[in-house]
Amino acid sequence: MHLTASIALAFSLALGQSSLQTDVPRIPLMPAAQTVEQYTRDYFADEPVLADIAQCESRFKQFDKDGSIHRGRVNKSDLGIMQVNEYYHGKIAEQLGIDLYTIQGNLAYARYLYEQKGTGPWLSSKQCWGKSAEAQKLVLNG
Repeated sequence: MHLTASIALAFSLALGQSSLQTDVPRIPLMPAAQTVEQYTRDYFADEPVLADIAQCESRFKQFDKDGSIHRGRVNKSDLGIMQVNEYYHGKIAEQLGIDLYTIQGNLAYARYLYEQKGTGPWLSSKQCWGKSAEAQKLVLNG
């Protein structure tokens, strides 16, 4: 408790006041932090199938519990939320000024890749995300 609030409380108790009236400013509550999943879904709001892909590829994990970059179980060159393969895409990402090791960079490169090749780079996980409503819309819309 702030010193001024403590003094005001002591005076109010001594004077028998039932309510505490002080000029102590109220500290606003911090809003809840956005989760990686929420950030990813917001980032891909215009292409929600990419959020479905992120769910299947990494369960929305950019980093592991020890703080290291999340890598693929099958291929250790696959990085982050979108499991972008650094062997095949690292140089291009670097030329574009994109850092695959950050959440923002991993998502930005995935968007670039999607614009170039559609969902093709993530075909290995299509069995998972291909069932989503968003993927089905892509099939129907050709």
